Amino acid sequence: MTVIYSWGYIQLQTETPCDFRFAADLVNSFQAKEAQADKLTGTLAVNIPSVSEIPLVRTPTINRDLPQRVADFMTLAEALDYAAQGVTGFNFYSGRGALSSVLGYTEMRRRALVTARKLLSTGLKRMDRVAIVAETGPEFVITFFACQYAGLIPCPVPYSMYIGGKDAYEVRIAGMLRAADAHCIVTPLEQVDSIRVAAALAGVDLVFTHEDLAVLPEAMSKLKGFGADEVAYIQYSSGSTSAPKGVLISQRAIMTNANGMLAFGMNIRPTDRGFSWLPFYHDMGLVGFCLSPMLSQCSVDYLATTSFARRPALWLKLISDNRCTISFSPTFGYDLAAKRVGSEAVKLDLSCWRVAGIGGDMVRPDVLKAFAASLGAGKFSSLAFLPCYGMAESTLAISFSKLGQPLRVDHVDRKAVHDDNMAIAVPADAPDARGFVVCGRIIPGHEMEVRNAAGETLAARQIGRIFVKGNSLMSGYFNNAESTADAVDERGFLDTGDMGYLLDGEIVVTGRAKDLILHNGRNIWPQDIEWAAEQNGELKSGDVAAFAVEGEDGDDEVVVLVECRSTEAPVQDQLRRDVAKLVHQGSGVDCDIVLVAPRSLPFTSSGKLSRAGARLKYLSGEMTVIAPAQA
Repeated sequence: MTVIYSWGYIQLQTETPCDFRFAADLVNSFQAKEAQADKLTGTLAVNIPSVSEIPLVRTPTINRDLPQRVADFMTLAEALDYAAQGVTGFNFYSGRGALSSVLGYTEMRRRALVTARKLLSTGLKRMDRVAIVAETGPEFVITFFACQYAGLIPCPVPYSMYIGGKDAYEVRIAGMLRAADAHCIVTPLEQVDSIRVAAALAGVDLVFTHEDLAVLPEAMSKLKGFGADEVAYIQYSSGSTSAPKGVLISQRAIMTNANGMLAFGMNIRPTDRGFSWLPFYHDMGLVGFCLSPMLSQCSVDYLATTSFARRPALWLKLISDNRCTISFSPTFGYDLAAKRVGSEAVKLDLSCWRVAGIGGDMVRPDVLKAFAASLGAGKFSSLAFLPCYGMAESTLAISFSKLGQPLRVDHVDRKAVHDDNMAIAVPADAPDARGFVVCGRIIPGHEMEVRNAAGETLAARQIGRIFVKGNSLMSGYFNNAESTADAVDERGFLDTGDMGYLLDGEIVVTGRAKDLILHNGRNIWPQDIEWAAEQNGELKSGDVAAFAVEGEDGDDEVVVLVECRSTEAPVQDQLRRDVAKLVHQGSGVDCDIVLVAPRSLPFTSSGKLSRAGARLKYLSGEMTVIAPAQA
């Protein structure tokens, strides 16, 4: 819908009867005294005293004149063409909870088509990679879909919250740009200085702000988007800062996965409305709450991740106010919100929230139980909890629990899990019981196996590596055949890198086989922590090992072993403080710094640091500790 301001008048030009009626409803809401409509041309002119008096109105929840379709399209561009015929779309809220921007699918499509031609006017060619800084706002979404229409491959990269500092952010973005062989990067104005530094480090010449794009001319060439078997986007959710791996997702994969999520996982309805504070550069934010809602023509309300971090309870208030029905979060989000809402819970009405998804990290039943108890006063039902399992390499979703059922927790003997790779059931109150949340069945059309180290398929309650297969899987890691071959076997099964077991056909995830550390919903590679620590002048490569250990509450705690050559307590204390500061600056992680004797860290036969070996020696007490972690 095009809006033109002129001499106190507004002209709304629309192409469909549905849009026309929405425009008429909008005008009626202003109680205009005189309105004249021409239904033949679909134009509506209204005399309104002042443009500044027009309030923002969020998009409706229901498309009354557009039948819902659930990810049954060939491409994302085709899906947006369909969604644009309705009245739903995206709504963005400020950190104070005020509606700050509205982007209906109709306007999204119009602006994406314009931006597509502007991008092509810069000399970009079909299949070139375009990095887009993924801020929570309409500009990112428009640029992402512009790439779909132009046949350019979008690569969302993080919007900086300066976790670890400005320099670490610039190095991280530069690594992604190099790995993507990006031809340009588009950024919000407030980030342009850091992005220019990152682009220079990566050898990328074209850097545009959204304001830069707006003033470019439009290319006159015909737009040629992607086909069903071509790429949709590249996601950088895998790999370390120094060697990021781009997950290449096809149009077919996103359609397959979104259909599985929407139809099988959430039983999507025309009356559903989403809410998300998850970042667009994360698979759960991008696929779960940007692409999937558009693929089902649903409206979504957004709060920036930084705003959620400052005011977690605002998430719940906006769900209540807007009658949202679907929202997901890692476990820590539920924990934060429950602790902040306090006595204000009684003012909420969360009876509308029918799908409260949990994913992105290990699902903790104690946190969910506390959330349900705290928000019970706000009419939240624990039956809304929907534990699920997934990863970017499978587009997003792998499995879902059954909707509307109580949270299923399997209590097993902790020692048998760690020592024998067996999930032996025990009573919940057994002395050494460990509860794991069951994450449901794999989405239709996909296969799952749990294998031992020899590659043999295991029976129920035997713990091994989780492998999955299906049309949701990535096409591979972009420009990284070696890593792709390591991840996907000759039968087409993806090694998820996670450990777990099957229970009545449902998957239970017990931990990670890889070195990857999952901390507060973030994937952290130990190499990045070690690299940060080794910036200390007293340390060299191989002097530091980082890994995760299970804390008393079942969550990961990060331990950093540092070889120390001094026996003087003041020197040791200074080293510990310096390393802790460097790690926090480089990775945004608070960890336990343990000083160990020189040459005590184990290495493999090929000369590589063995983090698994270091962890084993530390937990068994075999490591020579000269200064333990301080409380």
